[in-house]
Amino acid sequence: MSAFRPRAFGSTNVTVSPLGLGSSYGLSGREVERAFEHGVSFFLWGSIRKSSFAKGLNVLAKRHREKMFIAIQTYTRAGSLMEWSVDRALQKLGTDYVDVATLSWWNGAIPQRIIDAGLFLREKGKVRHLMVSGHNRPNFERFIDEPAIDALMLRYNAAHPGAEREIFPHLARRRPGVLSFTATRWGTLLDPKYTPDGEDTPRASDCYRFALSNPNVDVTLSGPKNGAELDEALAAIERGPMSEEELAWMRRVGAVVRERTATRRRFSVIDIADRLASFSLCAPKQLAAGSR
Repeated sequence: MSAFRPRAFGSTNVTVSPLGLGSSYGLSGREVERAFEHGVSFFLWGSIRKSSFAKGLNVLAKRHREKMFIAIQTYTRAGSLMEWSVDRALQKLGTDYVDVATLSWWNGAIPQRIIDAGLFLREKGKVRHLMVSGHNRPNFERFIDEPAIDALMLRYNAAHPGAEREIFPHLARRRPGVLSFTATRWGTLLDPKYTPDGEDTPRASDCYRFALSNPNVDVTLSGPKNGAELDEALAAIERGPMSEEELAWMRRVGAVVRERTATRRRFSVIDIADRLASFSLCAPKQLAAGSR
């Protein structure tokens, strides 16, 4: 069983590490550097932006920028504010461009103004690719058909494998990069109290291996908060793809974990704002799939 190797990020012609590193959990700058030394090249300056993470990226960018793949997230619903948001990230990270700007939390059509703002930044060289994230899986079909979108950020784990039915089959007609997140399902897959009787509790590296064993996933995001958790995430790379028996085990555990932790879905503030905008008489023009 071989280790996971760097791979193409969809059809972007960029090679990335299979394991990505997120900024939200407090990993020190030195550990960020150590992750790079162990082959991690994909970094997400995400929803929570820890200064320690930025320090690590600053140090690396001064010497290795072309070997790094830096993604950021923007939740703006005003196209005019996107450049300001990106400029703040560039200043904090010590780079003059990011490889990906993520248009975050879109559970419906993306307004034309948001796409245009992203394309404008791409033309200026501040952004090289656009990625979109969301939680409404059927909505990703329209993102796949949109030429302006270069990558998808989607939830995928053993407790939430729905992307296998609702997203991945559509990649046959167009292949943007795919970044998966919540591999451990917010830690519930690692908690013995949710593990079904007679089954082993997965390790974090098992959760990352499950996601990366699917050929439709290019990168899976990890969120270690210290060196020990980083070591466990890195172990996933060396342990390599799961066998059919291991995949079946993860699916059994995942199904029970999902059942035991099921909660009623709640709308976020962003969902409510988007819903109100869609009913407004002055609602923004929506981007039709494949219109660009």
